[in-house]
Amino acid sequence: MIIFRYLTREILLTMAAVAGVLLLVIMGSRFIRYFSNAAEGEIPADILGTLMLLHLPGFLELILPLAFFLGILLAYGQLYLNSEITVLVACGTSPNRLLQVSLVPAVLVSVLVGLCSLWLTPAGALQTETLLEDQRSRVDFSTLGPGRFQEFGSGRTAYTEGFSEDGAEMRGVFISERQRRSDGTPESVVTRAEAGHQAVDDDTGSRFLVLTDGERYSVEPGRHQAERLEFETYAVRLSRAESLRELDSPELTPTRELFGDESPEARAQLQWRLGMPLMVFILTLLAMPLSRVNPRQGRFAKLLPAIFLHVAYLSLLLAALDAIGRGNLPAAVGMWPIHGAFLALGLWMMVRAQRKGMSG
Repeated sequence: MIIFRYLTREILLTMAAVAGVLLLVIMGSRFIRYFSNAAEGEIPADILGTLMLLHLPGFLELILPLAFFLGILLAYGQLYLNSEITVLVACGTSPNRLLQVSLVPAVLVSVLVGLCSLWLTPAGALQTETLLEDQRSRVDFSTLGPGRFQEFGSGRTAYTEGFSEDGAEMRGVFISERQRRSDGTPESVVTRAEAGHQAVDDDTGSRFLVLTDGERYSVEPGRHQAERLEFETYAVRLSRAESLRELDSPELTPTRELFGDESPEARAQLQWRLGMPLMVFILTLLAMPLSRVNPRQGRFAKLLPAIFLHVAYLSLLLAALDAIGRGNLPAAVGMWPIHGAFLALGLWMMVRAQRKGMSG
């Protein structure tokens, strides 16, 4: 039990460190992209935290198998470097026993990956798309802040002094935009209004910004004349009617509903979700012999080949996912040959390592 606790602690601590670094890098990259979208006025800044939280299970689904794989590789590599594995084998600890010890934390990691892939990831993806669709259907100027000039879609720059209490109406509106006349001549258009609110045409579904009590100026470059239009009500088209995105794609469908769906996309998505927990055990078999290093080589000697092996494994699964969804690969065959091939590779490497001697 002492050896079991020691080895398990080494593996899990190393895995946690690797997973933390990878999660920080991936989430940082996604946050920068969302922050850029928020800065451009495409999404409100106050939902960034919610979006990142909803993406977390999808990140963990991919990070945990790799982190556990590298955790075993680095933890056992350090044990080989310190000759601790040599001592354990000399004291009667067989290679199979070391594998059994490694499979216990593998079960824990596999359960976590299964929770993410089978339940949390599709639920989070559905909530993300629902939230983004809700933001798209809201008032376009909900992303604007009072007292600032900001991009307002379609090349417009907007400014507002403030909003009403319910946030549905702007006060003190200024809009600048570049347009072209019917003859192709460019012109700059500046619009000022006391107030503005959004309206939707029931017949066409197009959205308009309805301005009240203001003026509109049109100026052509190179001319010393401008057109001035006073209005009580003026409507600026924000967007044409767009069909809502489909929220019933296989990536967003709960796993229990995929079992009854015979479409290629659903079958591919189901095999992907079921294969992710299985991947943890196969990577454990691959990591054990790869972790065997000579003390002169250092613990990172086989890190690069191991990463290439994991990338090849994951890339083949992603290629199969796309091929099954497109109908180029029969769903009956699916991803299972890929898992089988890497399982056979792991077993062969384990047998080969045992013949050469784990302490070796």
